[in-house]
Amino acid sequence: MTTSRRLADRKTAKFQKNITRRGSVPETAVKKGKGNGYAAGPVVLGFFVFVVIGSSLFQIIRTATSGGMA
Repeated sequence: MTTSRRLADRKTAKFQKNITRRGSVPETAVKKGKGNGYAAGPVVLGFFVFVVIGSSLFQIIRTATSGGMA
């Protein structure tokens, strides 16, 4: 058996072992959430609202001062 063939067989065996273990995570390794169910915190949501509303107001003011023509 050549060296590359042995290396390929070893990698294949390691991959197959990993496939059979996939999904069997111990209970302690699973992260416990805070329980609120939100993906983003209130600071991130506040910043997002600030950016969206601020850019909307800026666009309205810019349109009003230019006479409505783009």
